[in-house]
Amino acid sequence: MIGLIQRVSRASVTVESKVIGEIDQGILLLLGVEKDDGDDEIEKLANKVSRYRMFADSDGKMNLNVEQVGGKILVVSQFTLVADTQKGNRPGFSQGATPEHGKAVYLKFVEALQAKGLAVETGEFGADMQVALVNDGPVTFHFKV
Repeated sequence: MIGLIQRVSRASVTVESKVIGEIDQGILLLLGVEKDDGDDEIEKLANKVSRYRMFADSDGKMNLNVEQVGGKILVVSQFTLVADTQKGNRPGFSQGATPEHGKAVYLKFVEALQAKGLAVETGEFGADMQVALVNDGPVTFHFKV
């Protein structure tokens, strides 16, 4: 499972000209699901994201997590994160989850974040989405669990 998290001052997801998910301060999380991902990876990434100190404290140091700043998380599925880009000029997706498995893991991941008391918005799994964001910093981190 791969997560790309960006600290944002605002972010939204639009599908067919309709905004379906939107946050102000918080985290935009692009989520890539691999074929062998399951409950262990879901819990590891949910713990990491919920606790990750990427927001500034009163001294301007990154010491606060998303909950401590009253932020929200916008989770967007993005299968291209699992692409193998090591060879050639075309990405390979042999490590990517099937659509059925990917959707199940994606939904369980969202539930895991919500179970931690976090406010979560989502995109639409498998849809053609337009993602808009204002990256605050910019601050972006990549996790592979």
